[in-house]
Amino acid sequence: MPFNVELVSPEQILFQGEAEFVVVRTIGGGDIGFQPGHAPFLGALATWPVRVVGADGDERRFACHGGFVQVDGQRCTILSDVAELSHDIDVARAQTARQQAEEQLRTDPDDTAAQAALARATVRLEVANAT
Repeated sequence: MPFNVELVSPEQILFQGEAEFVVVRTIGGGDIGFQPGHAPFLGALATWPVRVVGADGDERRFACHGGFVQVDGQRCTILSDVAELSHDIDVARAQTARQQAEEQLRTDPDDTAAQAALARATVRLEVANAT
C-alpha cells in the first residue's frame, strides 16, 4: 500500500502523489529510505538526489539542495530549499558551474562556497544523467 509524498520547494510543488519508496540523504546521517508505515522521522537534507518510486513503479529523481524531510508513516513531506526536476536542469550551465568550482578549489581547497557550488553542480548533472 503506497503512502502520500509531497516534495515542495519555495517556488513550486515538484511532486505530489503516492509512492512505494522514497530515498533521501540527510546531513550527517547518510541515505535513508522510507516506505509506507515508516516510524516517525524528521531530518535535515543534504545536497543530494532524491528518488521517489511511485505507486506506478516509475522512478523520479530530483536535485535537492538542502531542506527537511518529515515522515509520519502515512505521509512523507520533503521541504527543500531548492529542488529541480531532472528535465528542468540546464546541463550546460551545471557543467560550467562545476568547472568554475573545481578551478576555485584548485586555488583554495578550503573555499566552502566553492565546495557547496561543486556539490550542487554535481547533483544537478547526476540527476540530469549528464555526469
